[in-house]
Amino acid sequence: MGYQELTPEQLLSPGAGAAEVTDRAWCVRWDTAPGADELVLGALPPVLGFQTSGSTGPARHWQHSRDNAWREAGMLAEFVRQDEPEAVVSFAPPVHVYGTLATLLLPARLGVPVWYRPAYVGAMPDTGRRRIVVVATPWIFSLLLRHMDWVRSFEHLTVLYSSAMLPADAGAFLEAAGPRRAAIVELLGSTETGGIAMRRWREGEPPPWTLFPDVRLAAAGADGSADGTAVPLVIRSPRLAHRPGEPAPQEWRTGDLVEPLDERTFRLLGRIGRLVKVNGRRINLDEAEHLLRATLDCADLGLMAVDAPMIGEHIDLYVVPRPGTGPDGVDLAPVRAVLGVRPRRVHVVPRLSRSATGKLQHLPTSHTDSGIAT
Repeated sequence: MGYQELTPEQLLSPGAGAAEVTDRAWCVRWDTAPGADELVLGALPPVLGFQTSGSTGPARHWQHSRDNAWREAGMLAEFVRQDEPEAVVSFAPPVHVYGTLATLLLPARLGVPVWYRPAYVGAMPDTGRRRIVVVATPWIFSLLLRHMDWVRSFEHLTVLYSSAMLPADAGAFLEAAGPRRAAIVELLGSTETGGIAMRRWREGEPPPWTLFPDVRLAAAGADGSADGTAVPLVIRSPRLAHRPGEPAPQEWRTGDLVEPLDERTFRLLGRIGRLVKVNGRRINLDEAEHLLRATLDCADLGLMAVDAPMIGEHIDLYVVPRPGTGPDGVDLAPVRAVLGVRPRRVHVVPRLSRSATGKLQHLPTSHTDSGIAT
């Protein structure tokens, strides 16, 4: 794979999401571009538009101001600057907020060259640098594990991640790379809010989340005074997006449930619609999917909360077998041990629809029951 060198103007002038930017591999030398502030603010339009992923409802159009995007990219730069990065290697397409901030603007903020690769296959870039930031989507951790010689060629590698829950490969990658060589900087945010919180870790269990410098909690009990109390994550931020022709909201209810620890930190318990209680057992479906992916030998899987007349809530499991295997090709024996309950039903489907960042957009309405006992 060849990386075409572009000037900053050639990168920014087509606009975020343009095919000539998202669909080919390129390199931009921000380290030799003078006046990044003036260049970026002069090339981008005053308002940047993005579509939501459609993972939690119909896709909608939201707008962020150019100045807010540039300001947020500066915060991302501060999150990784302590690792003294000399280059950025990005796999996040700039069609959404995260890709625009981390792929297009973060390297400009850092003043370092950036290599962008849109595909899973192909050569990893020869950056000629010793310390880099990798802008990741969920599948990147498995790619890094396949290219550990490339990873070990660096003195330090910081993975910047903002998407669905971290895959099991993330922990395997940190273990293989070692805490002195690799770190993960994880971001929590959305199209509607921009960045909300971050956490940084090298080994073991991830720490609690810390709010972005300009974000504060707005929900009752969010001052951490009610120890152990779960509250909805409601935030106030000057970077909230707005719908076309409408003002930005004063605050935003994210749909997450959190346990505040103090005014700036919290534990994320999960999406409100992704927390179910089956026979008295609370299950976070995102965490359960995370564990099942590390356990089941399948191409993909998803969990869905469903109504159950007898007990109120239950879970259906959707499984995509690996190519060349049939419905009986997936050993589902570990499912009950992972979930703690037996799924109401298991469906075998040919594929699951996911966004560019790996978020499950919707589960199939038609399916074939596997008939496999769990």
